[in-house]
Amino acid sequence: MRAGRLISLLLLLQNRGRMTACQLADELEVSVRTVYRDVEALAAAGIPLYGDAGHGGGYRLLGGYRTRLTGLTADEAQAAFLAGLPGPAAELGLGEVLAAAQLKLRAALPAELREQAGRIQERFHLDAPDWYGNADETPHLAAVAAAVWGRHAVWVRYRRWKAPSEVERRLEPYGLVLKAGRWYLVAAEDGGTARTYRIDQILELQPLDEQFEPPESFDLAAHWRDRLTDFHARLHTAEAVVRLSPRGVARVREQLGHAVGRAVADGGVVEADGWTRAAVPIESLDHAHGEFLKLGADLEVLEPPELRARLAATVRELADRYGAQDLPGDLAR
Repeated sequence: MRAGRLISLLLLLQNRGRMTACQLADELEVSVRTVYRDVEALAAAGIPLYGDAGHGGGYRLLGGYRTRLTGLTADEAQAAFLAGLPGPAAELGLGEVLAAAQLKLRAALPAELREQAGRIQERFHLDAPDWYGNADETPHLAAVAAAVWGRHAVWVRYRRWKAPSEVERRLEPYGLVLKAGRWYLVAAEDGGTARTYRIDQILELQPLDEQFEPPESFDLAAHWRDRLTDFHARLHTAEAVVRLSPRGVARVREQLGHAVGRAVADGGVVEADGWTRAAVPIESLDHAHGEFLKLGADLEVLEPPELRARLAATVRELADRYGAQDLPGDLAR
């Protein structure tokens, strides 16, 4: 543990130049006294660093000295691929090794590229989840990640949407996917076909002392792409014909999603009154009913008649509930 800290201290001085003992202690999360001991150890090992006392002082390396101790550990190499996702890396228990990996990578770069890397971190931040999505509780994420890294099976008690609502499974975890702030596990049941499980729906997990190897042909990225393709193919199985006001056309992609927005943009026909008529994909009558209400009076359903009738009934019910006597004078007329 101390050897890794000494390397980190050395790389900090190489990357940043002069640093005080307090600054080094904050970065390494140790006491100032520990920094003093570590500096003495590095000096005794022949590392050319020295300290200046007083205001503006601190420790620094002799000009031109560069260490070649930039090799990554296995954990750090894994964490380096999550360099743009510090939050998920921390959730996986890789926060500390990610910081160490970034430090080593920065030390290995030429000065100009090192400055560019610093500017990127200062000016870009990725926050994947949407605005109104609450973060899922994933207490078993670390255990699932350990099973993925170690290629060992797990027993889980899992909650699902169909009966029976709780099931027990022996899973062989192939990989993890983070989609829109939600963690998914791709795993096989007893060596069968790989399926997808939401990690926040795992109620209980026990690691098993059983190793496994995924099929040589399995590719996590390809599996996920195939799953998304199948999901979207099953998502929109019907069609509705609608009319949209100019304001509705401007809002359709934001309110109703990419597929509906693309259908309006590609196949919509502007009629004489300025409204746009288009055939758009829908998932079901129930789903379309709720979605189309988002656009209010800026959308009119023409077909299918069942959906039009259901929306008309909802509008009548709303009109009865919010009668003219409850409206401001201008709106009541």
